[in-house]
This record gives sequence, C-alpha cells and structure tokens, in this order.
Amino acid sequence: MRYIPHTEQDIRQMLAEIGVQNVDELFDSIPDSLRLGDTLLGLPESLSESDLTHYLKRLQKKNATAEDFSVFLGAGAYRHFSPILIDHLISRGEFATSYTPYQPEVSQGTLQAIYEFQTLICMLTGMEIANASMYDGASALAEAVMMSNRINRRKEFLISQAVHPEYRKVTKTYAQGSNFSLKEISIDRKGKTDLSVVIESLTENTSALVLQSPNFLGTVEEYATLREALSKNGTLLIVAVAEAMSLGILQAPGAHGADIVVGEGQSLGLPVSYGGPYVGFFATREIFLRQMPGRLAGETVDQNGKRAYVLTLSTREQHIRRERATSNICTNQGLCALATAIFMSTLGKQGFRELAVLNLRKADYLKNRLAHVPNFNIRFSTDTFNEFVLECPRPVEEVLNTLRQEHIIGGYSLESYYPNLKNCLLVCVTDLNTREEMDRMVEILEAM
Repeated sequence: MRYIPHTEQDIRQMLAEIGVQNVDELFDSIPDSLRLGDTLLGLPESLSESDLTHYLKRLQKKNATAEDFSVFLGAGAYRHFSPILIDHLISRGEFATSYTPYQPEVSQGTLQAIYEFQTLICMLTGMEIANASMYDGASALAEAVMMSNRINRRKEFLISQAVHPEYRKVTKTYAQGSNFSLKEISIDRKGKTDLSVVIESLTENTSALVLQSPNFLGTVEEYATLREALSKNGTLLIVAVAEAMSLGILQAPGAHGADIVVGEGQSLGLPVSYGGPYVGFFATREIFLRQMPGRLAGETVDQNGKRAYVLTLSTREQHIRRERATSNICTNQGLCALATAIFMSTLGKQGFRELAVLNLRKADYLKNRLAHVPNFNIRFSTDTFNEFVLECPRPVEEVLNTLRQEHIIGGYSLESYYPNLKNCLLVCVTDLNTREEMDRMVEILEAM
C-alpha cells in the first residue's frame, strides 16, 4: 500500500481548486533562510525488510532489560508476575480495539469488561463507585483535586511532600489554570507525612488533603486519626496509591476515611514498558457520583428483562454541555483496564493477597540484610511494603554505577527531589526478585 494515496491527477485538481500552480506555492510564506533547499538530509540508503529487522534488533540489544539485569528500581513503576492468560485474552479480536463504545447496544462485551473493572477497583479501594479508568495515576490525582473544588468550592489544598513528585507536578500544572493554592506538608523523621502540620494548616478554605500510601519513600501512612478533624472542617481526604499491589495486604483507604481514592494500576498485569501505556483508577463515595470525572458503565435490564450494560453519567464535554462537563478526558485506557481486570480475576482474592505478602516478605529480607552491611543504613525505621530508603556512605551515583557494572539496577536516587536525602537510594523488591539476586547485591555492597 502506498503511504501517499493521492494520484497526480488528484493533486492537480486540488491545486486548481485553491488557485495555485504547484505544491511549492503552498509554502511561499516560509522564509528561504528556514528552507532546506537542495541540501540533502544525510539519510542512509534504504534497507530491505530483512536488513532493517536485523538493524533494529542490534539497536534493541543496546538496551538494558530485566532479562539481562537484576532490577531493584520502583518509584512508581513495578515489575510483577503477570499470567500469560492476560496477553492471550486481550489479543482477541473483540477486545483489540476496546475504545469507549459509542454504540453501547452493540458493545456489550466491552461494557461488561469495564463494569467488572469498576467493581474490582471498588473492592480494592473500599469505595462505593469507580469510573471506567483514566490515563494514569498522576492525571487521576490531578482530577481528584479538581473534583474536590467542585464539591466544596474551596481553592486551598494540602499535599504531602511524600506524594510521588511527578504526581505533584501534574497536579500543580492542573491547579495553575484554576488558581488553586497548593501547600506542601513536610515529612517527619519516620518518613511519613507530619500529621501535626496538617492539623495546624487546616483553614476554612482547605478543600482537601492529599496523601499517598505507601508513599514515595515506601512507608505506610497512618492517617485514620485525621478523619474527625478533616470531617469537622469540611475538608476532603484524597489518597493516592502508586503501588496498587499493596492493596492486597493493606487495609483499603476507604476504611480509613478516604473520600476519593486514585492511583496507578500498572502493577496489576501491565508491564513496565518504557513508561506506558498505564491505567489510572479513580474511586469515590456515591454522594459525589455526579462530580466524578470520566465515565461509568452501569448494569440494567433490556426490554426482555435480560441483563444489559450501558454507559451512564458520562459527564465529559462530548456528551453534555461543555460548561457542565467535569473533565476533558476523552477516553479511558480500555485495553489496559481490561488487562488489570483479567489479572485480578485470575488471581482471585486469595491469590492477590498471597502475591502481596510475597512482595512484603522479599522486601523485608533484603532490607534486613542491607541493615547489617557496614556503613549502609536503613533511613526510616517504620512500616513499609516493597520499597525502602537505603542511606549510602558514598554518592548514590557511585553506588549505582558499581552495581550497574555487575548487571544490577540498584534503585532510584532521591536527592534530585529530596535534597535532605542526599546519598539515599529508594530500593524496590517485588515478587520477581530472587533470593540469589538479593544476596548478590548485598555481597557487592559489602565489598565497596
């Protein structure tokens, strides 16, 4: 198939219609100084399909992959076991283009898959309703902040410094256009949000408090005690979850008083995949249903009394008047949401919990071993899930380079986002890390 479908006759007819002699006249407005002219682009000779395939494979081998390296890097993107069943099912023809259905009556399978995803997210988060997924965890958090303003019309927000830095950046970008005030809450000596500062910072204009648990430093937040103070002040609680696997063992945020729970579902059956595509989830209380962004799939019965699925309360600008829309998000990550739903369904409640426990135990094993390596320290002595902060006796880049030479990706340097955590490394251990890998990492650090 040709890449350019227009014939010479087509081009002549179009040029004649708009009144120009040739294609070059279309670009007369571009100054000569900006034109390429007769200068060649320096492109190499074209390759055959087989030669091109070999060339691309050679380039691919230059990348470091989890097949060649031991990976202890998390920081918002996590490697987990994913049943091969997922790839098989999402590749079926009826799911290959699982875009938002505009003709629900002929998209019952897609709508049911979305409905199941919503149900599973509600079970994980302890909330009453969930939407049909969002772009990613960062945009979901930003949308939660916008939603809070629609609920109580307040423009001041408290956001913990322990929330993923990139999530905070995206939220700040959203907030600028609405003139929202974002005040960051400091982290205490245990690596948790300083709740005393939260209480002191509450005002009558505080719309919501934003926390993350486990937070970016890997520690589990304890925020249930805030419920009464926030409720009395009319302030909403937004809880973000960047590592969804943790919900297999930690109590659901809804049980701790969360009003909105958002997060990233990549852990649930999606590969790390160079940063995407991922799938954000968004859940809240039923009383806030009409303020929730995105769309919902609902279950009903047809005229024959048979179960049927519909799109309902799709409060975006393509469905209702623009000024009444709750979001400009114009799609959901349908295929990714389907993959996560299959993942959770395949594992089941018990299997999901067992996988989460495996993450916890493996991370504890490495953390305990590293705690006894001379001159290395575990920075925060508190509850963690599968990430923790390791304080190094040397610059982090030197430690990471040493590990990299041994085909180990040792973690994430925290100094760029947290200057007070100089020489500190965020280490992540998942179910895919073996005991041999962990022991080898310890041996290398002991020899430094």
